[in-house]
Amino acid sequence: MAAPATSRPKSSLMAQTALVKRRNASEARFKAYGIAAIVLSLATLTFMLFTIFRDGISAFYQTKLTFPLELTADILDPDGNRNRAEMTKVTTLGYNKVLAASLKAELAKDGIAVDGQSEKEVSDMISKNAAGSLRAMVLANPELVGTTIDAQVLATGRIDGFLKGRVTMETAQRDSNVSVEQLQLAEKLRDAGILQVVFNWDFITKPDASDQRPEAAGLGVAIIGSAYMMLLVLITCVPVGVAASIYLEEFAPKNVWTDAIEVNISNLAAVPSIVFGILGLAIFINFAGLPNSSSIVGALVLSLMTLPTIIIATRSSIKAVPPSIRDAALGIGASKMQTVFHHVLPLAMPGILTGTILGLASALGETAPLLLIGMVAFVGNYPGAPISGLMDPATALPVQVYGWAQRADPAFIERSSGAIIILLIFLVVMNVLAILLRRRFERRW
Repeated sequence: MAAPATSRPKSSLMAQTALVKRRNASEARFKAYGIAAIVLSLATLTFMLFTIFRDGISAFYQTKLTFPLELTADILDPDGNRNRAEMTKVTTLGYNKVLAASLKAELAKDGIAVDGQSEKEVSDMISKNAAGSLRAMVLANPELVGTTIDAQVLATGRIDGFLKGRVTMETAQRDSNVSVEQLQLAEKLRDAGILQVVFNWDFITKPDASDQRPEAAGLGVAIIGSAYMMLLVLITCVPVGVAASIYLEEFAPKNVWTDAIEVNISNLAAVPSIVFGILGLAIFINFAGLPNSSSIVGALVLSLMTLPTIIIATRSSIKAVPPSIRDAALGIGASKMQTVFHHVLPLAMPGILTGTILGLASALGETAPLLLIGMVAFVGNYPGAPISGLMDPATALPVQVYGWAQRADPAFIERSSGAIIILLIFLVVMNVLAILLRRRFERRW
């Protein structure tokens, strides 16, 4: 007699088994981990941006003194000839006297004074940069001597910090660079409208300043140096990178040599940036004799770094073009060259442009290789116009951020954060441009 068949327990699709419950719980946990990772990343990014903008937005505003300035002829042009060559003999010490006398006269007229404050403390509220700027203006137009102009000059970094909340009465008691009386006078000058915080275009346009004049430091040289380097990187990297990618992907035979080249390109993309700085120092400066701290050396070093990235991105874009496009072009009689340049490259162009711009954006933020070729040096003069200006000393935005962050004065920390904001704006613009170009040239197949 045959054994009766064992009856299997009936289960409904609507009822969850223990295995299904464990699987659903595992999926829910994985989803929660993903959401938590995104939230943590966004929170970290938000905190970083908040900190940078909180500390750096004040760099775009600067405290200035506004008062009538009498350009006394007895001091600025003792001979009375209005001859520029003779007037150059008057140093900034003479212009400091003119500035101090005019400010004291304005305070006396308005009846503004602080008990126990010396005349030197009053004149020391004017930035050391003001005399040099005034001297340059007078020498450019000697006819101003003997007249009275409405001057707007920089206040010192400590006075600027007081109006921005960075310096207080308590810290002034322990600070040898400012006194409590100066801060009390600053309050009165602010109430009288003589001392004002205004938008600071000079932060974007002026060159760097010495440690004693943080209020006058600007990003002009760094912006020009970064622009020169990015232009040279674009000119040198894109043609070479795209040409190398086309050859390796479409024309090169598949053998040991091309495999070795591909492996080395991938390895170069992973080499630390400081290694390229050492290479640039050895080849371009020590061997080729190019001037250190120049835009052309910085561009060549960054080009070596960016070239592997562009080659990899371009090859990936070319690979993404379906083989059917090539087969169709060859099937109607097109040559290999016509197939590549008339059909493959136009379809790969969005990826090529995106990879190129992102590679340039990455190069724009590099600091370590530029430090090794001397671009960390103090540069107080603008580089000349291309092509000769490419050999002039310059610096770059990330290097300027590093340099200011190393200085002791708190005003430079403020400017360091402000420079980061400018750098982030450049990077955002480049990334938005990459997205727009991708959408503009993207084709469907």
